[in-house]
Amino acid sequence: MKSGVISFKLLAGWLTAGIFALGMAVPTLAQGGPPPGMGQPTSVNPKLDDINKRNEQSRLRTGELEASAEKENQKRIQAAIVNMKQDFTRIQVLRNDIARDLVAHKPLNYSLITEQTAEINKRAHRLNDYMFARAAEKKEQDIPTDLKSEEIIDSLVKLCKLIDSFTENPALKNAATINAKQTENAKKEKAKADIDLLAIIKLSQTIQKKSDSLKAQQ
Repeated sequence: MKSGVISFKLLAGWLTAGIFALGMAVPTLAQGGPPPGMGQPTSVNPKLDDINKRNEQSRLRTGELEASAEKENQKRIQAAIVNMKQDFTRIQVLRNDIARDLVAHKPLNYSLITEQTAEINKRAHRLNDYMFARAAEKKEQDIPTDLKSEEIIDSLVKLCKLIDSFTENPALKNAATINAKQTENAKKEKAKADIDLLAIIKLSQTIQKKSDSLKAQQ
């Protein structure tokens, strides 16, 4: 789309230059021609009207393409915002469901835990598609790649706390109201949000893997 817009802009410029050159050429030829009343009368270039029409059409097409591209960009932005809100909210709902069962000391339902952590992982990954979370290796949270059966509860508690930390981060809540004086602090908060999101992705995957292996025993 962008290359098309650029091409039409260049074309409009070339046509404008051509029209200007032709407009200057006509009186020059008239001045250098035979005296009045002698020879063939000076004729107007028959292509000039056609060039003018093409130039106008090019300008119209350029404007239409630019308006269409801007409209498409706005659609993508709005769709991204909607998707992020849905994922953000759903992760919180899943966190509350897990926490509620833990507080009630319900027996672990590994099938349910597998589903919950799989969805958290999927939605956290999608959030990261927009956030591009990055964390220096030394700052990444220590997340195990495997768990023992007795570590499931503690890991679920940690996952809930990570989600709390991530969803309550001021960098995500106040992104639209940050001013120049808050920039440095906002960078630190965004860095913390990145670390938490990456940890959520890793830990949810680890818990999902373990609970999936345990659900067959229930």
